[in-house]
Formats: sequence, structure tokens, C-alpha cells
Amino acid sequence: MAPSKPTLPSVEPTYDPSRPLATVQCLYNHLIPNVPGKSIVAYLITLPPNGSTPPHSHAGAFVSAHILSGYMLNAMNDDPMELLGPGDDFFEHPGCHHRISDNACATEPATFFASLVLDTKTVDELGVEGLTVIDDKYMEMIANAQKKS
Repeated sequence: MAPSKPTLPSVEPTYDPSRPLATVQCLYNHLIPNVPGKSIVAYLITLPPNGSTPPHSHAGAFVSAHILSGYMLNAMNDDPMELLGPGDDFFEHPGCHHRISDNACATEPATFFASLVLDTKTVDELGVEGLTVIDDKYMEMIANAQKKS
């Protein structure tokens, strides 16, 4: 049974490092033959119940994402927060700051597919696992939270 659609909170959440992090599976990493110097990388991302991803960017990539299941709170740059659910899409321009990427449900996971188009050189330098660049401030918060647990 699909979870019922949550409501959009009246106040944007702030990142809480005690919330579970997303799991990210790289599905593929391909050179784009008709666009020399560019690659496309695809991920399957699962936010566990009450999961959250810290504010981040994507190493200069253009990102296109599609929600497969569950509900997410999503906000980029100075745009207002949105509630996205199955079948909804979002995209991020190169340099976009993804401020909020949270599972909107405390009892069900949220899953989405994301494609990143970026310089092959960047993929080679950072690896597919390094393409989500978490803000320094939040890296410290995560490290401190892990020390406590």
C-alpha cells in the first residue's frame, strides 16, 4: 500500500545530522559519444524513512531527477520548498545549491532516479561517489554526529 501524501510543512526544516542518510547506487557511467568530453552518470537514491541529505551541489553537473516512490521535500537555491511524489521530476542547473532533500515521511522510504551530465574530467578526478559535494559546514556536523553514536 502506498503511503498517503504528507502535507508541506509551513516552516522549512533545517538539516539534522541525526537523521539517516540516503543510500546511493550508481547504475551507470557512460561517455557521451556525440558530446566529446561529457559523461552521463545515473544513480538510484533511496532516502530511508525520515532520511535526509545535507545541503550539497553536484560538481558542475546538470541533474535531472524523477521520483519513483514516496514523498520528498525539495528546495534549490532560493526557490521555495516543494513536496514531490511519485511521477514528479526536478532538475538542477550546473552550480545549483540543493538546500533541502528530505524524505517527507517518517514511516516509508522515498526513491528517485537521477541523471548527471558533466565533464568526463570531473568524473575521472572525483569518481562517481564524489559527485555529490556536501557543504563543508554539514560535513563537520555529520562527523561530529558519527563520533557521538
